Amino acid sequence: MKFPKKLEDCKTIGILAPSSPISGERELACIKAIKEMGFNVKVSTNLSKNYGGYMAGTGKERGQLINEMFADPEVDAIICIRGGDTGIRALEYIDTEIVKNNPKIFMGYSDITNFHLLFNQKCDLVTFHGPMVSSNIVDGMDKFTEKSMYACLNADKLYSYEEPDGFEIYALPGHEGKAEGVMIGGNLSLIEANVGTFNTMDVKDKIIFIEDVGEQMYRLDRMMWQMRNAGFFDQCAGVVLGQFTDCPNDYMPSYDLVNMMKDVFDGYDIPVLMNVQAGHGDICMTLPFGANCRFDTEKHILEFDVER
Repeated sequence: MKFPKKLEDCKTIGILAPSSPISGERELACIKAIKEMGFNVKVSTNLSKNYGGYMAGTGKERGQLINEMFADPEVDAIICIRGGDTGIRALEYIDTEIVKNNPKIFMGYSDITNFHLLFNQKCDLVTFHGPMVSSNIVDGMDKFTEKSMYACLNADKLYSYEEPDGFEIYALPGHEGKAEGVMIGGNLSLIEANVGTFNTMDVKDKIIFIEDVGEQMYRLDRMMWQMRNAGFFDQCAGVVLGQFTDCPNDYMPSYDLVNMMKDVFDGYDIPVLMNVQAGHGDICMTLPFGANCRFDTEKHILEFDVER
């Protein structure tokens, strides 16, 4: 796997809209925010383009713009503007050789899961599950999100996840222990959407990261059992569960996320780490996908090897 160069060694950040668009006014605010971070900015031409009411252009247009951004020698890093919908449309138009031969920081989450899977598996590129420009950066990041982003993007040899105040990581009851393997994953609904396609997640000996937002418990339940029935948990080294933001059980609140996950992993002898603050919450910690990961539920350790 290729680690891109550190953020501190970058001069120009490219702002990309692989999924849904933003408004023209928001675009100006995003450009200003990146400049205030001390970087030059290159802007994809589709940030405020609206196709179908929820897409920043057709899949072909978005795929070609991703190719152009990776091929541009002036762009050192790429931060997605936001998530949204239908990034999956762009996948077939991405030239994986261009991405592979031009490794650079690529960061985002949510619908950006489509691209994390592709770039990790087809391009041998370490990508970053972390803040996006419109979703997080432009309105000001909290201290934990900001510290994590800079620490992860500038790490040398080792990156250690630090627990934000009040958010202790812990084991799913009955699934304590240690695990090591390359981390892969992202948003649960997007992992599910890619199952059975050329972009299906390869989980053999890997640590799977999962988060989601705005899903009722019964929908999370269904998606997790699809992964179980597809054999994902038979092959992986361990599981890390991130934020499940606004995911209630309106039918029986007492049957919560922990209870549901205990049922999902019943019969599996694999460690499962919970409450990692990465995903759609107010805190958005950065994780390097494609990097070798270790965790220890007893010692509260979650760390990654960094090889630049």
